[in-house]
Amino acid sequence: MIERKCSFCKAPESPTNHLIAGDGVYICEHCVVNGYRIFFGDDEEHGHIHTHEEFEQKAVIPKELHKFLNEYIIGQEHAKKTLSVAVYNHFKRTLKQHNVENDETEIAKSNILLIGPTGSGKTLLAQTIARMLNVPIAIADATSLTEAGYVGEDVENILTKLLQAADGDVARAQHGIVFIDEIDKISRMSENRSITRDVSGEGVQQALLKIIEGSQVNIPPKGGRKHPNQDFVQIDTSEILFICGGAFDGLTEIIQKRMGSNVLGFNHAKKSSKEREASLSMVEPDDLVKYGLIPELIGRLPILASLSEIGIDDMVRILTEPKNSLVRQYKKLFAIDGVTLTFEEDALKAVAAKAIERKTGARGLRSILEEIMVDIMYELPEYNGYEVVITKEVVESSTKPICVKKSTKNSTKKSA
Repeated sequence: MIERKCSFCKAPESPTNHLIAGDGVYICEHCVVNGYRIFFGDDEEHGHIHTHEEFEQKAVIPKELHKFLNEYIIGQEHAKKTLSVAVYNHFKRTLKQHNVENDETEIAKSNILLIGPTGSGKTLLAQTIARMLNVPIAIADATSLTEAGYVGEDVENILTKLLQAADGDVARAQHGIVFIDEIDKISRMSENRSITRDVSGEGVQQALLKIIEGSQVNIPPKGGRKHPNQDFVQIDTSEILFICGGAFDGLTEIIQKRMGSNVLGFNHAKKSSKEREASLSMVEPDDLVKYGLIPELIGRLPILASLSEIGIDDMVRILTEPKNSLVRQYKKLFAIDGVTLTFEEDALKAVAAKAIERKTGARGLRSILEEIMVDIMYELPEYNGYEVVITKEVVESSTKPICVKKSTKNSTKKSA
């Protein structure tokens, strides 16, 4: 069954997002309401007109979020469930009208810290969540941030990226998502405070406190360094969801030391990946303080979710199962030239084994496939009407793939 999407905002059809069908086009209820507002404005006689964000926030429950994440991300069930609940609670908090009356209780922000090895899917989780919610997202690298007055990016430039992702719409940007990657790279080297200036470490953590907790921040709309003569745009960060991620290399040793499982000597066995993953799932705020994050920043990231290393079986699933999997992408590229592409199971396992050997995680799969496919894709237009079969030998020994003519019943195989 073909998945129907709104022709305007590309939101998929769901039990909570109904579509009106036309002659080859569809429109969702959110775009209908926004169209009404454009033509007639917010006429209070006709009742309250909800914004696009309010409809989206009401519609997406944790199980729907989790189901959507499963379509694009393989494994990491604990992280997906934790993220789904945290995002749902965050957007419930931002609604202007609550069902609870006469209650002055304020709900705190549900900012998230993702901990896991490189290539485990931290950035993809944030991107996929933003895609489903149809909210702007800004992805920033913490390593490029420095204290104000030094060469590098100011912390406020993260919000400039978010405003640009929202096409300059401040109201939409204030309901967006900010993903700060490599947050572990701005940790201080020791728990003791340094008497010298820490240009890209603790000083950046201190600067992040203001925007993560929620405050009115003046940002330069075009980015760059601040100077007194330029105009500023004010953004309220109290309803922006912050997701931070990092590999935190060496954190497992801190956790094992706290748990009393560290061993001295030369003959003790090296910890397996499963033991390291089990240790990472037991991380506590004190462990992050010892690693180098300041307590104030950890307090503003109350939700911790750990991601595990990806094994061979999950790597194979990543190659084939997601909607935008690499195998599907290559099959589509070949189909455009009238060529059928087939991967044998052993070949997929060999690609997964190479990615694990390089320790690059899932992001290394693309480069491995490019190395394998470059020769056949160079001559691809000449193989119209053929089936190209990628075998284990093609991956491991760089032999040429097999091409089979599809037009005859008794197909003869020949090398590419």
